Amino acid sequence: MKIQNPFRVALVATLGVGLGIMLLESITTLSTILLYVGTALFLSLGLDPIISWLEKQRLPRWAAVLLTVLGVLAIFTGIVVMVVPVIASQVGQLVKVIADLVEKGTFFDDLRNWLETTFPNLRVDLIFEYATDWMRSLDIGSIGESVLAVGASILSGFAGAFIVLILTIYFTASTPSLKAAVYQLVPASRRPRFIDLSEQITDSVGFYVIGQVSLGVANGILSAIFLTIIGAPFPAVLAVVAFFFSLIPLVGTLTGSTLIVLACLLPGGLGSPTTALIAAIYYLIYMQIEAYVISPRIMSRAVAVPGAVVVIAALAGGSLLGLLGALIAIPVAASILIIYRQVVIPRQNER
Repeated sequence: MKIQNPFRVALVATLGVGLGIMLLESITTLSTILLYVGTALFLSLGLDPIISWLEKQRLPRWAAVLLTVLGVLAIFTGIVVMVVPVIASQVGQLVKVIADLVEKGTFFDDLRNWLETTFPNLRVDLIFEYATDWMRSLDIGSIGESVLAVGASILSGFAGAFIVLILTIYFTASTPSLKAAVYQLVPASRRPRFIDLSEQITDSVGFYVIGQVSLGVANGILSAIFLTIIGAPFPAVLAVVAFFFSLIPLVGTLTGSTLIVLACLLPGGLGSPTTALIAAIYYLIYMQIEAYVISPRIMSRAVAVPGAVVVIAALAGGSLLGLLGALIAIPVAASILIIYRQVVIPRQNER
């Protein structure tokens, strides 16, 4: 093929490559904002079934949205009000204990004795030698910079949470208009089918979010009751840990249960190996009940996703977007399955 104007072709190609690079850099620059928008959309879809149910009770949409948002804010405010005083109290006790140990000068001896008593087969001398070498190798300047970075990350996280909250309220209030605007982009001949699939996908995502939150609430309440009965340290805080980790699919309950069991081993009379063993047995039983009894009943209205797809989706989502990716991976996989079952397979069968 003979090129009539090589300069023009090269110029257009260069401009195309430059435009592509600029778009990729723009997406990278706006990744945080896109993450906020995606999180808010995900949460608003989770609240939409509740709002739809309230609308069926003859409430206007603005009242249903207001009640739903106020309910969510009340729940999280209650969690904060319940946990923050406990954490402040326990931090004060911890500071007092540390101050007493520093005054006595027996902190390391007490720690060594506790490790030797609790874990008789553990080589405590090697652990202390490794810890001493590690502390000598620390750079005080880098530690200070790390502390400042952690503080900045916490402030950024609070700011991001506030932005996500505002966007969630906006998307929740304007979900019908947003859907209508998207539907108008589809040709009229294909619009009914597109609307049907879209409604199935959004309902699936909404029921999944509600189901996952319900699992977290169940785990948190049962954990608070059980940990209080066995005398575990900080039962309210550990119950909140159980709630938030249960929101993470696949490995959340296991990870949260492991942290709670380890917390039951805290020295200084706060915990004991017996308490940790009882907690471990309870969570082993609870995870089986959750997997085979509670979860199927709660998730019955969400699209079923095969186990292998759940694992692959969670790993891929976590690698791409971290914790948020792991949270939204399964509903995204469910949405793809809906399209595969209702669009791809019927078209293949028609050929």
